Amino acid sequence: MRGETCQAFTKARARSAGTVRRELGVLRAAINHAHRSGRLTRVVFVHLPDRPEPRDRWLTRKEAAALLRAALAEPRVRLYLPLFILLGLYGGARKEAILSLRWSQVDLEGGRIDFNTPGARRTNKRRARIPIPAKLLGHLRQASMRGTELGFVINDNGKRLADVKRGFASACRRARLDGVSPHILRHTCATWLISAASQCGRRPASLE
Repeated sequence: MRGETCQAFTKARARSAGTVRRELGVLRAAINHAHRSGRLTRVVFVHLPDRPEPRDRWLTRKEAAALLRAALAEPRVRLYLPLFILLGLYGGARKEAILSLRWSQVDLEGGRIDFNTPGARRTNKRRARIPIPAKLLGHLRQASMRGTELGFVINDNGKRLADVKRGFASACRRARLDGVSPHILRHTCATWLISAASQCGRRPASLE
């Protein structure tokens, strides 16, 4: 595909340069695989748009509320996705830490969450032990009534979720939010903490 062809595809898709670059990257990988497998006699070059500058993306309170409403409106994910979003927004943990969190790591009486998996090998990316924010505590208490001590906090009928990518993406589309991934929740938490700390004139709490 010549540069002109790829530019026409970019215009027809009417999506961000990052999205088009990922899609054309998948096409390039598929062509290379077909060539290695002998299905193509030659490699067709696919011109990729320039990599866009990284955006300092985080959610405003209004956007976060819209995302939560969208998650609640999806019958298939409404029992776990809103809580996942709240844990990301107010707990600041990475996606995998949230998905692997068990109720035994949540101290509702003491008001603390330990995102470190019991027995797991410690690495440089040691997970956080945090106080449970007031805006999260009530939601956790309500969700705990449906769980067991050894069960996963984020679950689908008791089963651990491997990912929330599809449900999260669907909620973002419903909320009309572009460029938002689960990792943005962690970035949003950090941004909100810094903003709150600056208003109070104190140093923000660490996420790690």
